[in-house]
Amino acid sequence: MNKLQNYELTILVGIDEQRISICEDVLMDAEPIFQKMDHDMSRGWQLGRQFVPSPNKLQRCQIAADRLLTALHTENSASMNLMAGFILSRLPGVASVNINDEGETNETMFYNTDNALIS
Repeated sequence: MNKLQNYELTILVGIDEQRISICEDVLMDAEPIFQKMDHDMSRGWQLGRQFVPSPNKLQRCQIAADRLLTALHTENSASMNLMAGFILSRLPGVASVNINDEGETNETMFYNTDNALIS
């Protein structure tokens, strides 16, 4: 029997830091939800102050990070795990996200395990 891998995402908001750990089987089980999110975003999305008609992979993760921020504020652990899972599934190698909490979703940044910016 293969051991399932845990994926970890470090969430940075200002000076606050939190880690979310997601098991590989949870990511696999949530894939239909992630596909629906992708489908919904493919119709366009408000990203900060601008409407993006077809968000790319990074922009979709910025949208998920904005939803993750809301989940953190409302202490909605199910939504936190889902949004973290979406980011982990769509940005291979991501280790951390620095979420802009001033309404500038497009300024949310993602970093890999070497702390290099993912762009």
